[in-house]
Amino acid sequence: MKRFAPAFYTFSWVIMGFSFTFLVPMAWALREGWHHTLNWAGSLVFTLACGFWLWLRTHRARRELTVRDGFLLVNLVWMLLPAFAALPLALNVHGMGWTRAYFEAMSGFTATGATVLAGLDLLPTSVNIWRCFLQLIGGLGIMLLVVAILPFLGLGGMQLYRAEVHGPLKDTRLTPRIAKTARGLWSVYFILSAACLVAYRAGGMTWSDAFMHMCATMGLGGFSSHDKSFAYWNSAQIEWTAVLFMALSGIGFARYFLLWRRRSLKPLTGDAEVRAYVLVLLAASVLVGLMLVFNQVYGGTGVAMRSAVFQVVSVATTTGFSTTDYVLWPSFVPMLLLFLGCFVPCAGSTGSGIKMVRMLVMIRVAQREMMRIVHPRVVYPITLSGTTVPKDTVAAFMAFMLFYGGAMIGLTLLLQATGLDLVTAFSAIIACLNNIGPGLGQIGPLGNYGTFNAVQLWICSVAMLIGRLELLSVLVLLTPQFWRR
Repeated sequence: MKRFAPAFYTFSWVIMGFSFTFLVPMAWALREGWHHTLNWAGSLVFTLACGFWLWLRTHRARRELTVRDGFLLVNLVWMLLPAFAALPLALNVHGMGWTRAYFEAMSGFTATGATVLAGLDLLPTSVNIWRCFLQLIGGLGIMLLVVAILPFLGLGGMQLYRAEVHGPLKDTRLTPRIAKTARGLWSVYFILSAACLVAYRAGGMTWSDAFMHMCATMGLGGFSSHDKSFAYWNSAQIEWTAVLFMALSGIGFARYFLLWRRRSLKPLTGDAEVRAYVLVLLAASVLVGLMLVFNQVYGGTGVAMRSAVFQVVSVATTTGFSTTDYVLWPSFVPMLLLFLGCFVPCAGSTGSGIKMVRMLVMIRVAQREMMRIVHPRVVYPITLSGTTVPKDTVAAFMAFMLFYGGAMIGLTLLLQATGLDLVTAFSAIIACLNNIGPGLGQIGPLGNYGTFNAVQLWICSVAMLIGRLELLSVLVLLTPQFWRR
């Protein structure tokens, strides 16, 4: 404890700050009766007390965070904050139980969108608000918010930024001060969130629904306050609004930050990852739309294309909203959608998975190896957007892919060993590891994880955690070198 006291000291501030987020659902609970209000108030007080107790134990340990402190703190946040977030869910939802409540909170916090709940329309509004609000908090990464306030605690934040930010942006400062960078990213996040909220309200949603679906859209989480998800409204305007903001959220927010600072579209149009992202979404939407038209799934071409675009963007960006049970579409389509959700989002976005930048680099590595077969002495540097990718970055990407494949296979076998059929087990791990939410089989877009037992839910919770933190940030804690002095 003493060795990592600065990490626990910072975590105490995170807990205390997180406790006040309970005020958001409590505002709705006031209209639902004193029973629900007291549950939220009790959860707030308990969380605040735990954070204060930890602060008392560690407040003398104020020094600059080391790299190991940063990784430990990130893991503490993503493992333990869902435990606090689960408390009001267990108290307010009858028969929820701790395991199911933790799974639901982890799903919200990691912006996965997998749920064990049915009858969402009948849940207290405060519960649905909380589930969706967790996705807004976790979408860009609560640790970026922590980094933004660390200077006020007298602590540096670069270690946390490196541990939390995804992809090649880890070592890139968008501004001279890392805290200013984090605040800039959050500013972009909230400006787009406000625009999304207003657009949903203008489309016909109530303010409550608009707020909840804005949280789930910007966080690319996919929770909804209705069992039918977006099919509840059957509105083309609302669906196209969702498509727009899901697509925007799938692009790294640093790109928008640079776009604003430079007053130029170059950060978007000149970026190979963004171009590939847009191209894949367009190509997949056209392909799926044509398959729906040729198979006469819908009566008209317009409806087929609208459904195709919505589902492609929703699943590919790891959001997980639905307007229909796409498992009933031609069997090629659901598998394609699940595959897209593994790699389409850009680095630095609120999406998860392998990320488009890694796929581009891996494709270039494969091209280089093919070239070397024919020309063994050829010099073939790996480049992206006109810049040579460092060898260390390529090696890190390859290590990630190795661990990603191992985790996918290992967790699938583990889940299948609990008695699930292969399709459900495999799609559940793909959906949780990439933070997509819905899968195939029992957990399709109109199903949920409510039929899973406690062991299966804990396996999926682990998959969501390591997927959100991109495996290596979690697995590094399991190495002897991390704990060695």
